[in-house]
Amino acid sequence: MAETVDLSAMLLRDETGRGLTGYLARPKGKGPWPGVVVLFEGAGPDAVNRRHADRMAEAGFLALMPDLYHGRGPNRCMVSVMRSVSTGRGRPYADIEAARQWLSASGECTGRIGVIGFCMGGGFALVLAGQGTYDVAAANYAQLPGDPDAALRGACAIVASYGGRDKVFRGGAAKLEAALSRAGVEHDVKLYPDAGHSFLNEADNAPPLLRPVLRTVLGIGPEPVAAADAWQRIDTFFARHLATDPTPDTATEARVEVRPEVPVEAPAATAAEPSAEAPAKSPGPAPGATPTD
Repeated sequence: MAETVDLSAMLLRDETGRGLTGYLARPKGKGPWPGVVVLFEGAGPDAVNRRHADRMAEAGFLALMPDLYHGRGPNRCMVSVMRSVSTGRGRPYADIEAARQWLSASGECTGRIGVIGFCMGGGFALVLAGQGTYDVAAANYAQLPGDPDAALRGACAIVASYGGRDKVFRGGAAKLEAALSRAGVEHDVKLYPDAGHSFLNEADNAPPLLRPVLRTVLGIGPEPVAAADAWQRIDTFFARHLATDPTPDTATEARVEVRPEVPVEAPAATAAEPSAEAPAKSPGPAPGATPTD
């Protein structure tokens, strides 16, 4: 079951007056469940990105995707929001924290919360992993922080996935694995040789006329085989770290899972993926929310 919830009450301040909504995907059955903040890629909270939240709910997590674009779409918001990934500050961090606070205050959440992001959202997930507010993080084809050693020092456990044909963040897997190893952070980083950027998407959400170019030039597009393996790793990693009573060896000890598929690669220029957005509105945050699907 999915619905739109109002996160405005969780904002410390709302200078724009636009408020904040989020897409909430609830698992079947009776909670409480571990919570997961889901952060979309540059395309925004469209159907393809909302499907990531639905997918987390199917795996047993209370998944909440805040609308970092505030209903305005990628053409107007993507550049400024992505800038916050690089600078480590800005309105998006307050919006993400509002989503985390909403989950933390919900009676449907166990209180253990993770964060998962894709491309732009993955960059936020890496920054947030080192801030001590999440129990686990997943970064998928993510931009690395400007100073990964400083940003990832003391981070929660991280599972990350990259595509070998991804020309957007080429070399990201190797650099992230090295930084996490230096920091002694438990991690599982894997590079999928046959996958490209946005390979976890179940459908291509780029404008139809641009899809052939984006796939050829930037390596953007779905790759179901790699996606199935990546989701299995994410589900297992999150289930272990978001368990209500994690055992000492999984909760406190630094365990490193190094994937042999990760080669040393040369860095390349970054880019973002275009598409459309799907804004949502509704009262909430809990019992009064209006179902949308």
